[in-house]
Amino acid sequence: MIIERLSQEHRNIERLLAILESELEVFDRGDRPDYEVIRAILSYFEVYPEVYHHPQEDLVFAKLRMRDPAAAAKVGDLALEHQKGAERLRRVAHAVDNVLADREILRQDVDAIIRDFVEHERRHMMMEDRNFFPAALKALEPQDWTEIASALTSRKDPLFSDAAEERFDKVRAHIQRLEQEAEDQRK
Repeated sequence: MIIERLSQEHRNIERLLAILESELEVFDRGDRPDYEVIRAILSYFEVYPEVYHHPQEDLVFAKLRMRDPAAAAKVGDLALEHQKGAERLRRVAHAVDNVLADREILRQDVDAIIRDFVEHERRHMMMEDRNFFPAALKALEPQDWTEIASALTSRKDPLFSDAAEERFDKVRAHIQRLEQEAEDQRK
């Protein structure tokens, strides 16, 4: 089902946000984070959510607005939220580029830019999971879901699918290492 896939993608995005935070902690200590991992995560955010995830949500939201305008109004302006997220992502990418180019930029500014992105992404996904998705599941009819499904591309997530792209190998390895470390700590 479409909402289940979108929810799973939110969980995948949360894993990436957690890695971004852990790399930011390394940066905040004055050590060198893994910029290859950071850039791969940013690349993922530039591609998958913008090109595949958000357009799917937009299709669902358009149907919700048609079926239950009051519920859609409570969700707010989803397209604007997605646009603001893309702008925050561009600020993060610019800040990382400045650090890598040894341009003058304060550590606390880099920290603030990245934390702002992470916090807004989390709040946005929480709103969608708590308000938007349940409202859509309640209001949309079977034919709506069929129409949405037929309009969607069958593009697999380039990081979390079997058909994962090579450029994300390092991030996948990093995720697996962190998950293994967490598992080892629980033992």
